[in-house]
Amino acid sequence: MSSTSSAKRAVCHIVAMPYPGRGHINPLMNLSNELASKSDNILITFVVTEEWLSFIGSERKAGKIRFRCIPNVVPSELVRASDMIGFLEAVWTKMEAPFEQLLDELELPPTLIIADTHLFWAVSVGNRRNIPVASFWPMSTTMFSVFHHFHLFQEKGHFPVDLLDNENEQVEYIPGVSSTRLLDLPGFNGGIYPLILKQILGCVSWAGKGNYLLLPSIYALESQTIDALKAELSLSIYTVGPSIPYLDLSHGDKGDCLQWLDRQPSNSVLYVSMGSFLSVSNVQMEEITAGLQDSGVRFLLVAREGSWKLKHGYGGEGLVVPWCDQLRVLCHPSIGGFWSHCGWNSVKEGIFAGTPFLTFPLFADQNLNSKLIVEDWKIGWRIKKHQFTTRGEISSLVTKLMDLESDDEVKQMRARAKELQKECLQSIERHGSSESNINSFIHSILQFNDH
Repeated sequence: MSSTSSAKRAVCHIVAMPYPGRGHINPLMNLSNELASKSDNILITFVVTEEWLSFIGSERKAGKIRFRCIPNVVPSELVRASDMIGFLEAVWTKMEAPFEQLLDELELPPTLIIADTHLFWAVSVGNRRNIPVASFWPMSTTMFSVFHHFHLFQEKGHFPVDLLDNENEQVEYIPGVSSTRLLDLPGFNGGIYPLILKQILGCVSWAGKGNYLLLPSIYALESQTIDALKAELSLSIYTVGPSIPYLDLSHGDKGDCLQWLDRQPSNSVLYVSMGSFLSVSNVQMEEITAGLQDSGVRFLLVAREGSWKLKHGYGGEGLVVPWCDQLRVLCHPSIGGFWSHCGWNSVKEGIFAGTPFLTFPLFADQNLNSKLIVEDWKIGWRIKKHQFTTRGEISSLVTKLMDLESDDEVKQMRARAKELQKECLQSIERHGSSESNINSFIHSILQFNDH
């Protein structure tokens, strides 16, 4: 059957629009695949820039969702880290017009828009055209709640604040969020937030003017925060996580790193990744690699770009690769720990795999995610406790985490990681929290479409 006749038969045409970044595109694509797999009455058009369409592999394009693109009106993904302010300004001011033009060109009019919360203008487009909008928040619910309640920091005299004197001061007044250091909150921990905070707060505010809020989390992980938001916001809120590619785990070739993992003992390898966007300094990277080698622990290190040259400095205990299929790696039986930058997608993949963490946050929401891992869920330790982490600190913590006969604290942490893994797996089973939320969302949009 042709795509045209298929489209005409579809009851609900969803247009999905992610923010142009890998950490945003992937979870929305994973959710889109789930939605499309659950109902023949749903057609999904996934919209990306021309550049991002070229990045998406043919195997991802072979599913039930179809792809359309808008022109490259934002700076290239290859250089966006060098000018994040310019990139964000382009996202917020230049993408709306070509997106709206694409809507006019679609053969089948959209009946729902799912857009990344950072694309605030998508809510405005939907409201103007009388198309319901679901805002997809790609980070933790805790992070959304912090932004949603940011006015409380000002009311309590915490913003702006001099962190030199107050970095360990605790915030305990965000509804549903446990006590948190100021230093771990966005807007306080450096980076570019002082310049773009107002716009991000505006994006979160715009989300409340849509029809739905989709959270790629699991209810068991952030239940109090989710309940607090549901009590405050009038729109429909659904936890639809983990929004990771677990449906693809049985597919794909076994690359070199998976074959290498096959030869390692169970729970013996530490997987080390700094994420797909920002990197650590060369000096810090050298300290990390030295600490890993000093530990004597087997490790699989994903080192992009210039760090790839480090490969030749290792003996038999470590493997360095420029990229890997992260979820498949984490779920491999030889993996016993996850050194992570604490991006939300990586956090969810680590939980899905039942892996304890060493946290090394770099930016944005990652400090708060690290706090959730270490203090709330108690499934990891901070390896980055200050601006620079030495090889001795690294070697000591790595050795302790990966010693399977280690002290009770490590054993309890590993047991807790397995408990959260079980809750994560239960959430996607029949009658599980995420499965039920996705089905309820589908029921709602199909009903909405009928009227």
